[in-house]
Amino acid sequence: MNSPLFRIREIQPSDDPALGALIREVLQASGVPSMGTALEDASLDHMYDAYTSRGCRYWVVEGEGAIWGGGGFAPLAGAGPDTCELQKMYFRDAVRGQGLGKAILDKALQSAREMGYTYCYLETMPYMERALYLYKKLGFETLGTPMGNTGHTACQVWMQKKL
Repeated sequence: MNSPLFRIREIQPSDDPALGALIREVLQASGVPSMGTALEDASLDHMYDAYTSRGCRYWVVEGEGAIWGGGGFAPLAGAGPDTCELQKMYFRDAVRGQGLGKAILDKALQSAREMGYTYCYLETMPYMERALYLYKKLGFETLGTPMGNTGHTACQVWMQKKL
């Protein structure tokens, strides 16, 4: 889905500073702990390199000369080769509710399927209600325990979808 104001495209090297700032801004505004979450990920400052390696993809929402959100996937660390992890899917408040998150998630799930993944895993917080609603609507099921080795020990919701 591309609206007249926004377009979804693959990540570019020049996106790194804006994406890192956006993700930090959204997480901090959401009250996410600074430890045990994506706020500690070294990849926040090197998103292009992190998501252009084998088995990874990342898209950004661009419009009016700015980055408004993004999301992607990578192999789930510490899991088998059949499982990817939805990662770094965050949007500024101003663009939420416009279908951009669903559009990116649809792209990610289709691309992961084409790359040969069988499952997509994600971690989030229970108070990220809009995201949880979308994940459930698209067929993600809640798990009782975390999978893999993400390092995000503060996350309290774990979900998985068969692709």
